[in-house]
Amino acid sequence: MLRIDAHHHVWDLDRRPQQWLGETRMAPIHRSFTLDDLAEPVAEAGIDRTVLVQVLADMDETAEFLALAAGSNLVAGVVGWVDLTADGIRDTLAALRAGPGGERLVGLRHLVQAEADPAWLNRAEVRRGLRAVGHAGLCYDLLTLAHQLPSAIDTVRALPEVTFVLDHLSKPLIATGELEPWATRLRELAAEPNVYCKLSGMVTEADWRSWTVPGLRPYAETALEAFGAGRVMFGSDWPVCLLAGSYAKVVAAAEELTSGLTRPEQDQVFGGTAVRAYQLDLP
Repeated sequence: MLRIDAHHHVWDLDRRPQQWLGETRMAPIHRSFTLDDLAEPVAEAGIDRTVLVQVLADMDETAEFLALAAGSNLVAGVVGWVDLTADGIRDTLAALRAGPGGERLVGLRHLVQAEADPAWLNRAEVRRGLRAVGHAGLCYDLLTLAHQLPSAIDTVRALPEVTFVLDHLSKPLIATGELEPWATRLRELAAEPNVYCKLSGMVTEADWRSWTVPGLRPYAETALEAFGAGRVMFGSDWPVCLLAGSYAKVVAAAEELTSGLTRPEQDQVFGGTAVRAYQLDLP
C-alpha cells in the first residue's frame, strides 16, 4: 500500500502574499514553502504521494496548484477553491479540469472557519454550489471549527450524494483538554456514510510547545471509533504543523496514535482511505 499524506500546503510569498502569516506567532512559517522543501521530509517518513490543499480563496492559486501537480511525481491530487455561491460554478469546474493538471483536481474547499455565520453551510446558495461539486464527481473538504459542526451535520445529511471530508477533526480545543460537545457532535457527523475524516491538524490545536501523544490520544481515538479506519486518513498539515513540530514528529505521532489498529486498518489510514475518498488515480 502506498503511503499518502492527504493534507499539505505550499505557498510562494513573492507571488502571492499570505496576510494570515502576519501575526507574530506565525513568524516560524512566514516564508515561502515549495514542493522541493517537502521532498526530503516525505522521503524520510516513507510517504509516497500527497494531496495538495488550497490556502487562499483564489482561483488563480488553484490553477497554479493543478499545474504544479501536473509536473510532480509526488502530488496525486489537489483540493482547490472556487466560489461556491457564484453562478456558473459548473462551467468554472469544467474549465479547471480542462486546464493544465485538471485531471489532478479531486476536491474543493472553502475557509468556512473564517465565516462569522456559524450556519454558513446551510445557506441556499452554498448548498447549490455543493451540489455542483458533487455533480462533478469531486469531494468537498469541510474546514470548520468545533462550534460549526451542527451546520456541517445538517449539510452532510441534506446532501447524501456529495462526498465530504472533515479537515483537522473540526479543530477541537485540544490545548484546554475539552472533549464535549465536540466528541458528541463528531460522532453524530460520523453516523452519515458520505463523510470522511482527516487525522490532521491536531498538534497545532494543542499547546505548540508542550503537546504529547497521550494528550492527542482522546481526540484521535474518538475519531477512529466514530468513523472507523476505513473513513479516516492521515494528513500532516505541513508546513503549518512546523509551528508545533517537524514533519517527522507529526508522522511519528500519527503512527503511534494508530499503533493499536490492525495492519490493514493502518494501511487504510495511511493510504487506502485517501485513495477511495478522493478517487486518486495511482499506478
